Amino acid sequence: MSLEPGAAASLLRSPSLSELGSGGTFAGWAAAVVLGLVGALVPGAECETQNLSFAERPNLGDTLTFNVTVATRDPAAQTVSFDCRAGDQRGRQVLVGTVTMRTPSDAEVAQVAHRAGPSRPEIAVHGHRGYQELLDRCAGTPPLSTAVVWPLDHSALTAAVEAAGAGLITPILVGAAAGIQRAADAADIDISKWPIVDAATDDAAASAGARLVREGTAGVLMKGSLHTNTMLRAVLSHEGGLRESPWISHVFVFDVPTYPKPLLLSDAVVAIAPTLEQKAVICRHAIKVAHALGIARPKVAILSAIEDVDPAIPSTIDAAALCKMADRGQITGAVLDGPLAMDNAISMASAATKGIVSAVAGDADILIVPNLEAGNILYKNLTYLAEAEVAGVIVGASVPIILASRADSVRTRIASAALASILAGYRPSEL
Repeated sequence: MSLEPGAAASLLRSPSLSELGSGGTFAGWAAAVVLGLVGALVPGAECETQNLSFAERPNLGDTLTFNVTVATRDPAAQTVSFDCRAGDQRGRQVLVGTVTMRTPSDAEVAQVAHRAGPSRPEIAVHGHRGYQELLDRCAGTPPLSTAVVWPLDHSALTAAVEAAGAGLITPILVGAAAGIQRAADAADIDISKWPIVDAATDDAAASAGARLVREGTAGVLMKGSLHTNTMLRAVLSHEGGLRESPWISHVFVFDVPTYPKPLLLSDAVVAIAPTLEQKAVICRHAIKVAHALGIARPKVAILSAIEDVDPAIPSTIDAAALCKMADRGQITGAVLDGPLAMDNAISMASAATKGIVSAVAGDADILIVPNLEAGNILYKNLTYLAEAEVAGVIVGASVPIILASRADSVRTRIASAALASILAGYRPSEL
Protein backbone atom coordinates (compact mmCIF):
# COMPACT_ATOMS: atom_id res chain seq x y z
CA MET A 1 0.00 0.00 0.00
CA SER A 2 1.15 3.56 -0.71
CA LEU A 3 -0.78 5.23 2.12
CA GLU A 4 1.78 7.29 4.06
CA PRO A 5 1.64 9.70 7.02
CA GLY A 6 0.28 13.05 5.94
CA ALA A 7 -2.24 11.75 3.42
CA ALA A 8 -5.54 13.46 4.11
CA ALA A 9 -9.16 13.76 3.19
CA SER A 10 -11.60 16.48 4.08
CA LEU A 11 -15.27 17.27 3.72
CA LEU A 12 -17.05 20.58 4.03
CA ARG A 13 -20.51 19.85 5.37
CA SER A 14 -22.68 22.68 4.09
CA PRO A 15 -25.70 23.92 6.03
CA SER A 16 -27.94 22.98 7.29
CA LEU A 17 -27.44 20.44 10.01
CA SER A 18 -30.51 18.51 11.02
CA GLU A 19 -31.86 18.83 14.51
CA LEU A 20 -29.70 16.06 15.84
CA GLY A 21 -31.33 15.77 19.25
CA SER A 22 -29.17 14.34 21.99
CA GLY A 23 -25.41 14.58 22.12
CA GLY A 24 -25.25 10.84 21.59
CA THR A 25 -27.11 11.19 18.30
CA PHE A 26 -24.65 13.80 17.08
CA ALA A 27 -21.71 11.66 18.19
CA GLY A 28 -22.94 8.75 16.12
CA TRP A 29 -23.54 10.96 13.08
CA ALA A 30 -20.11 12.60 13.35
CA ALA A 31 -18.37 9.23 13.74
CA ALA A 32 -20.11 8.04 10.57
CA VAL A 33 -18.77 11.09 8.69
CA VAL A 34 -15.24 10.40 9.93
CA LEU A 35 -15.40 6.73 8.98
CA GLY A 36 -16.70 7.70 5.56
CA LEU A 37 -13.68 9.92 4.98
CA VAL A 38 -11.30 7.25 6.24
CA GLY A 39 -12.96 4.80 3.89
CA ALA A 40 -12.07 7.11 1.00
CA LEU A 41 -8.40 6.76 1.89
CA VAL A 42 -8.39 3.07 2.77
CA PRO A 43 -10.96 1.13 0.75
CA GLY A 44 -11.90 -2.14 2.39
CA ALA A 45 -10.41 -1.27 5.82
CA GLU A 46 -12.14 -2.19 9.07
CA CYS A 47 -12.28 0.01 12.14
CA GLU A 48 -10.14 -1.40 14.96
CA THR A 49 -10.45 1.42 17.52
CA GLN A 50 -11.87 4.89 17.66
CA ASN A 51 -11.30 7.51 20.31
CA LEU A 52 -13.30 10.62 19.46
CA SER A 53 -14.26 13.40 21.84
CA PHE A 54 -16.67 16.26 21.31
CA ALA A 55 -15.71 19.67 22.63
CA GLU A 56 -18.68 21.66 21.34
CA ARG A 57 -22.10 20.66 20.08
CA PRO A 58 -23.00 22.38 16.80
CA ASN A 59 -26.11 24.45 16.35
CA LEU A 60 -28.78 24.20 13.69
CA GLY A 61 -27.46 25.68 10.44
CA ASP A 62 -23.76 25.43 11.29
CA THR A 63 -21.25 24.51 8.60
CA LEU A 64 -18.77 21.84 9.71
CA THR A 65 -15.45 20.98 8.11
CA PHE A 66 -14.17 17.44 8.76
CA ASN A 67 -10.51 16.52 8.27
CA VAL A 68 -8.80 13.15 8.67
CA THR A 69 -5.04 12.84 8.28
CA VAL A 70 -2.82 9.76 8.40
CA ALA A 71 -0.82 9.97 11.65
CA THR A 72 1.03 6.63 11.81
CA ARG A 73 1.24 3.44 9.80
CA ASP A 74 2.33 0.01 11.03
CA PRO A 75 2.88 -2.30 8.02
CA ALA A 76 3.60 -5.31 10.22
CA ALA A 77 0.29 -5.00 12.06
CA GLN A 78 -1.47 -3.77 8.91
CA THR A 79 -2.92 -0.78 10.77
CA VAL A 80 -3.16 2.90 10.00
CA SER A 81 -3.93 5.55 12.62
CA PHE A 82 -5.74 8.73 11.62
CA ASP A 83 -5.87 12.11 13.32
CA CYS A 84 -9.48 13.32 13.09
CA ARG A 85 -10.81 16.84 13.58
CA ALA A 86 -13.91 18.89 12.82
CA GLY A 87 -14.57 22.58 13.27
CA ASP A 88 -17.42 24.98 12.61
CA GLN A 89 -17.55 28.24 10.69
CA ARG A 90 -16.70 30.23 13.84
CA GLY A 91 -13.46 28.34 14.36
CA ARG A 92 -14.75 26.25 17.26
CA GLN A 93 -13.44 22.69 17.41
CA VAL A 94 -16.36 20.32 17.75
CA LEU A 95 -14.54 17.01 17.34
CA VAL A 96 -11.03 15.72 17.92
CA GLY A 97 -9.54 12.26 18.26
CA THR A 98 -8.08 9.26 16.50
CA VAL A 99 -9.30 6.28 14.53
CA THR A 100 -7.22 3.17 13.89
CA MET A 101 -8.08 1.02 10.90
CA ARG A 102 -6.96 -2.53 10.09
CA THR A 103 -6.06 -2.42 6.42
CA PRO A 104 -6.42 -5.24 3.91
CA SER A 105 -3.52 -6.43 1.83
CA ASP A 106 -2.57 -4.55 -1.32
CA ALA A 107 -4.22 -7.26 -3.41
CA GLU A 108 -7.43 -6.95 -1.40
CA VAL A 109 -7.39 -3.17 -1.77
CA ALA A 110 -7.04 -3.56 -5.53
CA GLN A 111 -9.99 -5.96 -5.61
CA VAL A 112 -12.14 -3.56 -3.56
CA ALA A 113 -11.22 -0.65 -5.82
CA HIS A 114 -12.01 -2.71 -8.90
CA ARG A 115 -15.43 -3.66 -7.54
CA ALA A 116 -16.43 -0.30 -6.10
CA GLY A 117 -14.64 2.18 -8.33
CA PRO A 118 -13.23 5.46 -6.94
CA SER A 119 -14.35 6.13 -3.39
CA ARG A 120 -15.70 9.57 -2.66
CA PRO A 121 -17.80 10.23 0.43
CA GLU A 122 -21.03 12.08 -0.22
CA ILE A 123 -23.06 12.78 2.86
CA ALA A 124 -26.31 14.72 2.72
CA VAL A 125 -27.51 16.18 5.99
CA HIS A 126 -30.66 18.23 5.89
CA GLY A 127 -32.57 20.24 8.42
CA HIS A 128 -35.10 22.99 8.90
CA ARG A 129 -34.24 26.62 9.52
CA GLY A 130 -37.38 28.28 8.18
CA TYR A 131 -39.44 27.62 11.30
CA GLN A 132 -37.00 29.41 13.59
CA GLU A 133 -36.52 32.19 11.05
CA LEU A 134 -40.28 32.88 11.08
CA LEU A 135 -40.30 33.02 14.87
CA ASP A 136 -37.22 35.24 14.88
CA ARG A 137 -38.99 37.70 12.57
CA CYS A 138 -41.80 37.97 15.13
CA ALA A 139 -39.46 38.51 18.08
CA GLY A 140 -40.47 41.62 19.98
CA THR A 141 -43.79 41.88 18.16
CA PRO A 142 -46.80 42.07 20.50
CA PRO A 143 -49.20 39.12 20.15
CA LEU A 144 -52.01 39.78 17.70
CA SER A 145 -55.58 39.80 18.88
CA THR A 146 -57.02 36.86 16.93
CA ALA A 147 -60.63 35.83 16.47
CA VAL A 148 -60.63 32.03 16.68
CA VAL A 149 -63.87 31.04 14.97
CA TRP A 150 -65.79 28.01 16.29
CA PRO A 151 -63.05 26.26 18.33
CA LEU A 152 -65.30 23.42 19.45
CA ASP A 153 -62.97 20.45 19.15
CA HIS A 154 -59.61 19.46 20.56
CA SER A 155 -57.63 20.24 17.41
CA ALA A 156 -59.05 23.74 16.90
CA LEU A 157 -58.74 24.76 20.54
CA THR A 158 -55.24 23.34 20.85
CA ALA A 159 -54.10 25.28 17.78
CA ALA A 160 -55.14 28.54 19.44
CA VAL A 161 -53.53 27.57 22.74
CA GLU A 162 -50.25 26.62 21.09
CA ALA A 163 -50.04 29.87 19.10
CA ALA A 164 -50.86 31.84 22.24
CA GLY A 165 -48.22 29.95 24.18
CA ALA A 166 -45.65 30.96 21.58
CA GLY A 167 -46.55 34.62 22.17
CA LEU A 168 -47.94 35.09 18.67
CA ILE A 169 -51.65 35.63 19.31
CA THR A 170 -54.12 36.60 22.01
CA PRO A 171 -57.21 34.50 21.27
CA ILE A 172 -60.79 35.72 21.25
CA LEU A 173 -62.86 32.53 21.22
CA VAL A 174 -65.91 32.93 19.00
CA GLY A 175 -68.65 30.29 19.10
CA ALA A 176 -71.12 28.47 21.31
CA ALA A 177 -69.81 29.24 24.79
CA ALA A 178 -70.99 25.96 26.32
CA GLY A 179 -69.43 23.94 23.50
CA ILE A 180 -66.13 25.80 23.79
CA GLN A 181 -66.02 25.13 27.50
CA ARG A 182 -66.78 21.43 26.99
CA ALA A 183 -63.93 21.18 24.48
CA ALA A 184 -61.59 22.95 26.92
CA ASP A 185 -62.59 20.64 29.78
CA ALA A 186 -62.10 17.55 27.61
CA ALA A 187 -58.62 18.77 26.62
CA ASP A 188 -57.80 19.94 30.16
CA ILE A 189 -57.16 23.48 28.92
CA ASP A 190 -57.72 26.57 31.03
CA ILE A 191 -59.43 29.20 28.85
CA SER A 192 -60.50 31.51 31.65
CA LYS A 193 -58.05 34.25 30.65
CA TRP A 194 -59.49 34.60 27.14
CA PRO A 195 -62.77 36.31 26.19
CA ILE A 196 -65.56 34.30 24.62
CA VAL A 197 -67.95 35.81 22.09
CA ASP A 198 -71.04 33.61 22.24
CA ALA A 199 -72.50 32.57 18.86
CA ALA A 200 -75.08 29.82 18.56
CA THR A 201 -74.11 28.47 15.13
CA ASP A 202 -70.98 28.23 13.02
CA ASP A 203 -72.47 30.71 10.51
CA ALA A 204 -73.12 33.18 13.31
CA ALA A 205 -69.60 32.63 14.65
CA ALA A 206 -68.04 33.32 11.25
CA SER A 207 -70.04 36.54 10.93
CA ALA A 208 -69.08 37.54 14.48
CA GLY A 209 -65.39 36.92 13.73
CA ALA A 210 -65.58 39.13 10.64
CA ARG A 211 -67.34 41.80 12.68
CA LEU A 212 -64.55 41.75 15.29
CA VAL A 213 -62.06 42.43 12.49
CA ARG A 214 -64.12 45.27 11.02
CA GLU A 215 -64.42 46.86 14.46
CA GLY A 216 -60.67 46.65 14.96
CA THR A 217 -60.97 44.28 17.93
CA ALA A 218 -59.19 41.44 16.08
CA GLY A 219 -56.28 41.72 13.70
CA VAL A 220 -56.26 38.10 12.43
CA LEU A 221 -58.82 35.36 11.84
CA MET A 222 -58.14 31.73 12.73
CA LYS A 223 -60.37 28.93 11.49
CA GLY A 224 -61.64 26.55 14.13
CA SER A 225 -63.66 23.37 13.60
CA LEU A 226 -66.18 24.81 11.14
CA HIS A 227 -66.05 24.11 7.41
CA THR A 228 -63.76 26.38 5.43
CA ASN A 229 -66.62 27.39 3.10
CA THR A 230 -68.69 28.59 6.06
CA MET A 231 -65.91 30.83 7.26
CA LEU A 232 -65.09 32.16 3.81
CA ARG A 233 -68.73 33.04 3.13
CA ALA A 234 -68.56 35.51 6.00
CA VAL A 235 -65.18 36.82 4.86
CA LEU A 236 -66.35 37.35 1.27
CA SER A 237 -69.84 38.63 2.03
CA HIS A 238 -70.65 41.82 0.15
CA GLU A 239 -72.42 43.02 3.27
CA GLY A 240 -70.16 42.92 6.30
CA GLY A 241 -67.34 40.93 4.73
CA LEU A 242 -63.62 41.60 4.66
CA ARG A 243 -62.95 41.87 0.93
CA GLU A 244 -59.81 43.73 -0.03
CA SER A 245 -59.16 42.05 -3.37
CA PRO A 246 -61.55 40.65 -6.02
CA TRP A 247 -60.41 37.17 -4.99
CA ILE A 248 -58.69 35.63 -2.03
CA SER A 249 -56.02 32.96 -2.34
CA HIS A 250 -53.91 30.74 -0.14
CA VAL A 251 -50.12 30.80 0.07
CA PHE A 252 -47.95 28.06 1.56
CA VAL A 253 -44.39 28.81 2.62
CA PHE A 254 -42.25 25.65 2.63
CA ASP A 255 -38.94 24.88 4.27
CA VAL A 256 -37.84 21.98 2.05
CA PRO A 257 -34.69 20.27 3.39
CA THR A 258 -33.32 19.69 -0.12
CA TYR A 259 -33.97 23.23 -1.38
CA PRO A 260 -31.63 26.07 -0.39
CA LYS A 261 -34.25 28.72 0.40
CA PRO A 262 -37.93 29.22 1.27
CA LEU A 263 -40.33 28.00 -1.40
CA LEU A 264 -43.80 29.52 -1.77
CA LEU A 265 -46.73 27.69 -3.37
CA SER A 266 -50.10 29.05 -4.50
CA ASP A 267 -52.93 28.22 -4.74
CA ALA A 268 -53.44 24.76 -3.26
CA VAL A 269 -56.45 25.50 -1.04
CA VAL A 270 -58.97 28.06 -2.35
CA ALA A 271 -59.03 28.45 -6.14
CA ILE A 272 -60.25 25.20 -7.69
CA ALA A 273 -59.86 26.01 -11.39
CA PRO A 274 -58.64 29.62 -11.56
CA THR A 275 -59.10 31.71 -14.67
CA LEU A 276 -56.26 33.73 -16.15
CA GLU A 277 -57.54 36.80 -14.30
CA GLN A 278 -57.62 34.88 -11.02
CA LYS A 279 -54.12 33.52 -11.62
CA ALA A 280 -52.86 37.07 -12.00
CA VAL A 281 -54.33 37.89 -8.58
CA ILE A 282 -52.84 34.70 -7.13
CA CYS A 283 -49.43 35.79 -8.43
CA ARG A 284 -49.79 39.25 -6.88
CA HIS A 285 -50.78 37.82 -3.51
CA ALA A 286 -47.87 35.37 -3.47
CA ILE A 287 -45.45 38.14 -4.45
CA LYS A 288 -46.74 40.24 -1.54
CA VAL A 289 -46.07 37.36 0.88
CA ALA A 290 -42.56 36.97 -0.55
CA HIS A 291 -41.92 40.69 -0.09
CA ALA A 292 -43.12 40.49 3.51
CA LEU A 293 -40.59 37.70 4.08
CA GLY A 294 -37.80 39.90 2.78
CA ILE A 295 -37.52 38.49 -0.76
CA ALA A 296 -37.26 41.79 -2.62
CA ARG A 297 -37.66 40.47 -6.17
CA PRO A 298 -38.93 36.90 -6.07
CA LYS A 299 -38.60 34.53 -9.00
CA VAL A 300 -42.02 33.17 -9.94
CA ALA A 301 -42.34 29.90 -11.86
CA ILE A 302 -45.71 29.38 -13.57
CA LEU A 303 -46.04 25.60 -13.56
CA SER A 304 -47.47 23.26 -16.14
CA ALA A 305 -46.67 19.76 -17.35
CA ILE A 306 -44.19 21.00 -19.96
CA GLU A 307 -42.06 24.04 -20.69
CA ASP A 308 -43.39 24.70 -24.20
CA VAL A 309 -46.57 26.59 -25.07
CA ASP A 310 -49.01 23.98 -26.36
CA PRO A 311 -52.61 24.88 -27.29
CA ALA A 312 -53.67 21.41 -26.17
CA ILE A 313 -52.60 22.25 -22.59
CA PRO A 314 -54.45 25.43 -21.51
CA SER A 315 -52.19 26.02 -18.49
CA THR A 316 -49.23 26.61 -20.83
CA ILE A 317 -51.16 29.39 -22.57
CA ASP A 318 -52.10 30.96 -19.22
CA ALA A 319 -48.45 30.79 -18.15
CA ALA A 320 -47.29 32.59 -21.28
CA ALA A 321 -50.00 35.23 -20.85
CA LEU A 322 -49.02 35.83 -17.21
CA CYS A 323 -45.41 36.37 -18.24
CA LYS A 324 -46.47 38.87 -20.89
CA MET A 325 -48.63 40.63 -18.29
CA ALA A 326 -45.50 40.98 -16.16
CA ASP A 327 -43.63 42.37 -19.16
CA ARG A 328 -46.37 44.98 -19.57
CA GLY A 329 -46.33 45.98 -15.89
CA GLN A 330 -49.64 44.32 -15.00
CA ILE A 331 -47.87 42.11 -12.47
CA THR A 332 -45.00 43.83 -10.69
CA GLY A 333 -42.40 43.25 -7.99
CA ALA A 334 -41.13 39.92 -9.32
CA VAL A 335 -39.58 38.06 -12.25
CA LEU A 336 -41.99 35.63 -13.93
CA ASP A 337 -41.30 32.75 -16.28
CA GLY A 338 -43.45 29.97 -17.65
CA PRO A 339 -44.62 27.58 -18.60
CA LEU A 340 -42.10 25.60 -16.59
CA ALA A 341 -42.36 21.98 -15.56
CA MET A 342 -41.65 21.29 -11.91
CA ASP A 343 -38.15 19.95 -12.57
CA ASN A 344 -37.22 23.01 -14.64
CA ALA A 345 -38.49 25.33 -11.94
CA ILE A 346 -36.42 23.95 -9.08
CA SER A 347 -33.44 22.18 -10.72
CA MET A 348 -30.76 24.10 -12.59
CA ALA A 349 -29.38 20.80 -13.87
CA SER A 350 -32.73 19.92 -15.41
CA ALA A 351 -33.12 23.39 -16.91
CA ALA A 352 -29.63 23.22 -18.39
CA THR A 353 -30.24 19.75 -19.83
CA LYS A 354 -33.35 21.03 -21.60
CA GLY A 355 -31.59 24.19 -22.80
CA ILE A 356 -33.84 26.58 -20.87
CA VAL A 357 -32.28 30.02 -20.48
CA SER A 358 -34.17 31.81 -17.72
CA ALA A 359 -33.62 33.91 -14.62
CA VAL A 360 -36.26 31.79 -12.86
CA ALA A 361 -35.60 28.21 -13.97
CA GLY A 362 -33.82 26.18 -11.33
CA ASP A 363 -34.02 28.98 -8.77
CA ALA A 364 -37.72 29.66 -8.18
CA ASP A 365 -38.95 31.38 -5.03
CA ILE A 366 -42.65 30.97 -5.88
CA LEU A 367 -44.49 28.15 -7.62
CA ILE A 368 -47.86 29.01 -9.18
CA VAL A 369 -49.81 25.83 -9.90
CA PRO A 370 -52.40 25.48 -12.69
CA ASN A 371 -55.24 24.36 -10.40
CA LEU A 372 -56.11 23.23 -6.90
CA GLU A 373 -55.65 19.53 -7.66
CA ALA A 374 -52.06 20.02 -8.82
CA GLY A 375 -51.34 22.30 -5.88
CA ASN A 376 -52.83 19.95 -3.30
CA ILE A 377 -50.87 16.97 -4.65
CA LEU A 378 -47.64 18.98 -4.72
CA TYR A 379 -48.24 20.27 -1.18
CA LYS A 380 -48.73 16.76 0.17
CA ASN A 381 -45.74 15.41 -1.74
CA LEU A 382 -43.50 18.08 -0.24
CA THR A 383 -44.73 17.54 3.30
CA TYR A 384 -45.00 13.75 3.36
CA LEU A 385 -42.24 12.64 0.97
CA ALA A 386 -39.75 15.52 1.12
CA GLU A 387 -40.28 16.12 4.87
CA ALA A 388 -40.87 19.82 4.28
CA GLU A 389 -42.16 22.02 7.08
CA VAL A 390 -44.84 24.48 6.11
CA ALA A 391 -46.80 27.54 7.12
CA GLY A 392 -49.86 28.81 5.31
CA VAL A 393 -52.35 31.68 5.28
CA ILE A 394 -55.18 33.02 3.18
CA VAL A 395 -54.47 36.48 1.73
CA GLY A 396 -56.60 38.97 -0.14
CA ALA A 397 -58.89 39.80 2.76
CA SER A 398 -58.31 42.82 4.97
CA VAL A 399 -56.49 40.58 7.47
CA PRO A 400 -54.56 37.29 7.19
CA ILE A 401 -56.61 34.15 7.80
CA ILE A 402 -55.05 31.09 9.45
CA LEU A 403 -56.48 27.74 8.42
CA ALA A 404 -55.51 25.13 11.00
CA SER A 405 -56.15 21.59 9.78
CA ARG A 406 -56.68 18.61 12.06
CA ALA A 407 -53.64 16.99 10.41
CA ASP A 408 -51.37 19.98 11.04
CA SER A 409 -48.42 19.51 13.38
CA VAL A 410 -47.76 21.83 16.32
CA ARG A 411 -44.92 23.45 14.38
CA THR A 412 -47.16 24.06 11.36
CA ARG A 413 -49.79 25.77 13.49
CA ILE A 414 -47.26 27.97 15.23
CA ALA A 415 -45.43 28.74 11.97
CA SER A 416 -48.73 29.72 10.32
CA ALA A 417 -49.52 32.06 13.19
CA ALA A 418 -46.04 33.56 12.85
CA LEU A 419 -46.56 34.05 9.10
CA ALA A 420 -49.91 35.74 9.77
CA SER A 421 -48.21 38.03 12.30
CA ILE A 422 -45.56 39.00 9.73
CA LEU A 423 -48.19 39.75 7.10
CA ALA A 424 -50.39 41.69 9.50
CA GLY A 425 -47.48 44.00 10.29
CA TYR A 426 -46.11 44.27 6.76
CA ARG A 427 -46.12 47.59 4.95
CA PRO A 428 -44.72 47.83 1.39
CA SER A 429 -42.72 50.91 2.32
CA GLU A 430 -40.59 48.72 4.58
CA LEU A 431 -38.76 47.31 1.54
